[in-house]
Amino acid sequence: MRSHISLKAFHTFGIEKYARYFTEIHSIDELRGLLSDHAYRGVPKIFIGQGSNILFTRDVDGVVAKIAIHGIEKRDETDDYVWIRAGAGVIWDDLARYCVERGYYGIENLSLIPGTVGAAPIQNIGAYGVEVADSVADLDAVSTDDYQVRRFFPDECRFGYRHSIFKDDLKGKYVIVNVTLKLDKRPTFQTQYHALRRWIDGNTARYPSLNMKTIRQAVTEIRQDKLPDPARFGNAGSFFKNPQISTEKSRQLLVDYPQIPLYTASENTSGNTVKVAAGWLIEQCGWKGKRVGDAGVYEKQALVLINHGRANGADIMALAEQIRASVKEKFAIRLEFEVDIQ
Repeated sequence: MRSHISLKAFHTFGIEKYARYFTEIHSIDELRGLLSDHAYRGVPKIFIGQGSNILFTRDVDGVVAKIAIHGIEKRDETDDYVWIRAGAGVIWDDLARYCVERGYYGIENLSLIPGTVGAAPIQNIGAYGVEVADSVADLDAVSTDDYQVRRFFPDECRFGYRHSIFKDDLKGKYVIVNVTLKLDKRPTFQTQYHALRRWIDGNTARYPSLNMKTIRQAVTEIRQDKLPDPARFGNAGSFFKNPQISTEKSRQLLVDYPQIPLYTASENTSGNTVKVAAGWLIEQCGWKGKRVGDAGVYEKQALVLINHGRANGADIMALAEQIRASVKEKFAIRLEFEVDIQ
């Protein structure tokens, strides 16, 4: 356990905030040891992975614990499926690459998403028509109450759009230590997403056959083109969720904004909702590429707020609130934050 540690290198916004205590967790036993240690009983604890979905707005008067439980293994296999278990500290894209290289279908559309395996189900990460919930077979988590390992199955996780039970009812009550994915050994491509389809159709000379590696390459190039490198501009990817609105509300908006991008909402919602692109809403309010001090909106993707170098958490939050207010005023839609605010 280290004291008074800068968190700048441990989250992708790169903001200079400090933790009273900092440690790395490499095993379930180490996690249990921290949770049961009387010296830190009652001390607030924040568990992080790669820090790619968090914004620190203050110093942390408690423990920040980086989950660094590694390892990828094949847990089971049949003629049609394979079950792959990965430690919570495994970098998500390393797992995606591992599966693509071995011909295991299901998460290639989620390539290059930042973060760790343990964070993936909490957020129910998704991209290009696929969510991690589509592949989760089960996950193990340690209770912060009695330090026991509990196995959660998909129906217990209450997956939704960028959501799971670990973001509400069980927030702070469990720490995920590993995740098992059930993946297909047969080709199962998801290419209906417009940007992905356009890339595939435009690159037939380079990649004449559609396969898993082609899709991974497509997703990688699309993401690299539209999202900033945190090494250059601190950011946490999409800062806002794409809001889900009623079909009646969407019909009203289409009258005034025929070009508004609307999508089918998550399967976990009722059939009376539609998803609208938050980036488009923000852009229509004139925010794309704007900068307020060292806090800004990325010029290629209005969903992404960036740190030009010296912004602090309060600066980023002030900009986010201004954006949210303007979208509310113009479209009567309230944006929700996708990033965890601390």
